[in-house]
Amino acid sequence: MKLLSVNAGRPQRVDWNGKTVETSIWKAPVEGRVRVKTLNVEGDQQADLLVHGGPDKAVYVYPSEHYSYWQEQLQDMDLPWGVFGENFTTQGLLEHELQIGDGIHVGSARFVVKQPRMPCFKLGMRFGNPDMIKRFLQSGRTGFYFAVVNEGEVAAGDSIDIVDRETHGVTVSDIVSLYATRGENRDLLLRATRLPALPEGWRDHFRKLLKT
Repeated sequence: MKLLSVNAGRPQRVDWNGKTVETSIWKAPVEGRVRVKTLNVEGDQQADLLVHGGPDKAVYVYPSEHYSYWQEQLQDMDLPWGVFGENFTTQGLLEHELQIGDGIHVGSARFVVKQPRMPCFKLGMRFGNPDMIKRFLQSGRTGFYFAVVNEGEVAAGDSIDIVDRETHGVTVSDIVSLYATRGENRDLLLRATRLPALPEGWRDHFRKLLKT
């Protein structure tokens, strides 16, 4: 498993649907070793802290394996590393294999898998098509967020190691599936509400689904 690219971006103003929107979804690869701090990657900055960023969304990770799928879907677009707004473009980490709470080591930093990425309208803006949000979720290729357990430095080419493996069996893909189906799998839904590593907002959402 390997870190292929570290990507960062600063807020910029973009005209979209007759409005000017501030966004940091445009990210580009960063050369050399980069410091990863509790809230973000050095050189990166979230534009809207109400829905982006924070300890549970410090680093957005997207598997490079998904790029071939999207290249088939979006044949007229150039898709450089970081185009999905990810901080880390990786090889070998996939949503259906990673469990919520798994511990990850990259470079001198330590992370924990927290949650899948739920796209907002800015993903549609990045690709010039609002339908991209629906397509992104339906594909199951959402990527996921890391929280930073120990700050450190990372660089493209660093190996990625899973150093703490959970035993509950609830994967990132499972959380996406529960969201998409509104908790049809009641056993899985109950297990998800009991995951200490899953952010409280997710657990509260699933508790409400259990009551319906």
